[in-house]
Amino acid sequence: MVVPRLGRSVGHLLDRLCRHSGLLAQPLSGATARRGQASGRPGSNPGAPPGSYSALRAQAAREPAAFWGPLARDTLVWDTPFHTVWDCDFSSGKIGWFLGGQLNVSVNCLDQHVQKSPESVALIWEQDEPGTEVRITYRELLETTCRLANTLKRHEVHRGDRVAIYMPVSPLAVAAMLACARIGAIHTVVFAGFSAESLAGRINDAKCKVVITVNQGLRGGRVLELKKIVDEAVKLCPTVRCVLVAHRTDKKVSMGKLDVVLEQEMAKENPECAPESMNSEDMLFLLYTSGSTGTPKGLVHTQAGYLLYAALTHKLVFDYKPGDVFGCVADIGWITGHSYVVYGPLCNGATSVLFESTPVYPDAGRYWETVQRLQISQFYCAPTAVRLLLKYGDAWVKKYDLSSLRTLGSVGEPINHEAWEWLHKVVGDSRCTLVDTWWQTETGGICIAPRPSEEGAEIVPCMAMRPFYGIVPVIMDDKGSVMEGNGISGALCFSQAWPGMARTIYGNHARFLDAYFTAYPGYYFSGDGVYRTQSGYYQITGRVDDVINISGHRVGTAEIEDAMATHPSVPEAAVIGIPHDIKGEAAFAFIVLKDDVANSDVVEKELKSTVATKIAKYAVPDQILVVKRLPKTRSGKVMRRLLRKIVTSSSQDLGDTTTLEDPSVITEILNAYEKYKQPKC
Repeated sequence: MVVPRLGRSVGHLLDRLCRHSGLLAQPLSGATARRGQASGRPGSNPGAPPGSYSALRAQAAREPAAFWGPLARDTLVWDTPFHTVWDCDFSSGKIGWFLGGQLNVSVNCLDQHVQKSPESVALIWEQDEPGTEVRITYRELLETTCRLANTLKRHEVHRGDRVAIYMPVSPLAVAAMLACARIGAIHTVVFAGFSAESLAGRINDAKCKVVITVNQGLRGGRVLELKKIVDEAVKLCPTVRCVLVAHRTDKKVSMGKLDVVLEQEMAKENPECAPESMNSEDMLFLLYTSGSTGTPKGLVHTQAGYLLYAALTHKLVFDYKPGDVFGCVADIGWITGHSYVVYGPLCNGATSVLFESTPVYPDAGRYWETVQRLQISQFYCAPTAVRLLLKYGDAWVKKYDLSSLRTLGSVGEPINHEAWEWLHKVVGDSRCTLVDTWWQTETGGICIAPRPSEEGAEIVPCMAMRPFYGIVPVIMDDKGSVMEGNGISGALCFSQAWPGMARTIYGNHARFLDAYFTAYPGYYFSGDGVYRTQSGYYQITGRVDDVINISGHRVGTAEIEDAMATHPSVPEAAVIGIPHDIKGEAAFAFIVLKDDVANSDVVEKELKSTVATKIAKYAVPDQILVVKRLPKTRSGKVMRRLLRKIVTSSSQDLGDTTTLEDPSVITEILNAYEKYKQPKC
């Protein structure tokens, strides 16, 4: 099914983008991309109308300097102009943008807007308790940032030093990020909920000098003892010289010799702080990702390229306009929060929502009551939250007026059809544009999404569809060869660098090269599989390592999950591969059923029939286990690694489970699996 077409606003925005940046006047000669373009990709038509999506995408691929140079000059505030737009070579892992340029990220996010409109609202802090929002103007955020920056300087934080931020979503947490940027320090935000051991590991890897935290956090009506976690962590962290403690609640906490009350320190400081002029490729922040094995990777993002890419994708993918209220409900501890709660929106002078709570606190209408009260224009969330709310029915949505919404967004994992349709039809009232976005911590910003596009272009459900400007995807086969044409599946790689991508893994460039550039030399390997449709659109099929080889047939676990989740009684499903004596591998499915399901056996039979019909008989799961819920990280991703260990390992050691939202889910699933294995009478 094809649903709503993009409105005129995006086309007009692109026209303004072209005119403002001078792209249409740029010559198409000069340095070319380091690697040639692969054929079979839409949007490379040299005969496309000037200023169209196709023409701009073709130019960005063919002539990166002519495309990105004017945009960087006109979008960002520079202290010193850059002399070289880009110098990148994937074969050696070298990535550099806007070389020679100097700027300050906090100036771009704050000062320039304060000069024009100091009382415009920068942040709306939607606190844990509904109806208690706090509005922070750009002037107030700049003053807070400067006071915090001066506090850091007084505690001997200098340019290049690392600062750990372990705080709940709040204006002060945003100010902490921007304060680091203002003085040239490097922040690493750790999700406020990680264990002391996980926090200590990140602090030690980055060799942080200072930790910024709060006495307690609030989330979903629960109190989180964040200071206690920091106390345990810093015992293991010899580089930490100071812990700055803010207060989210009135609860007094014990203060040690390293601890300083942040509010008292900031009150002593000047509300002005001269910004440090940073080189374009200086480090802006570290953000740690954890894989299924190995130590967390500290991905390095730099100044100018990251900020430009976050700002442009925020503006064009979501059709942001001045006066909109942008609502991304991600935590700032994740890259989505960095790019689309803080840096992208603030660089664009937007009003950004900080969401401290959960989707179901105090009830399942929390998101929608917030949209109505704050008059949110764009709403960006994870499919897992959509599937959770879907279980509660339509009434919670229809209770509220959501007419302020124009754009809905999905992020974090492939969205299944039932969730997409519900988000589009029920939440969006079949009138909002729904953009399913694909990107990663490593990419810095959205790489594939339905928007931008040609004016009036279609949106296909459950599909990221179109590469952003400067994103040149290629599909690789098992032998490492580029696959041409459409209607094909393979590994998703990229042949050309873009400004927002990570530059290295902190302290371990060899690991960076091995993780992203070794599997397919000369290309960036995303780790994901992709299907390019007959129409030339891109559909993410899930992690390549989440591909099951059943009797010689390769099938993505996400593909089976998507088919199963079309069943009206199954809001969530997770599929893993398990060893099979004959097939090599077989599919094992974990499903969550709606509360009104009376006979799970009937549903299981219907699911097998659905998978056989939608994919093939070989893809039908050999086993289906009904569970109450799936094990998810705090960012909402299902931890299939744990499910695989539960089924395939005789050991009860499941490894690191600190990223789980609720570790008790493991006991539930283990009990369900033990009962499932018992012979049926």
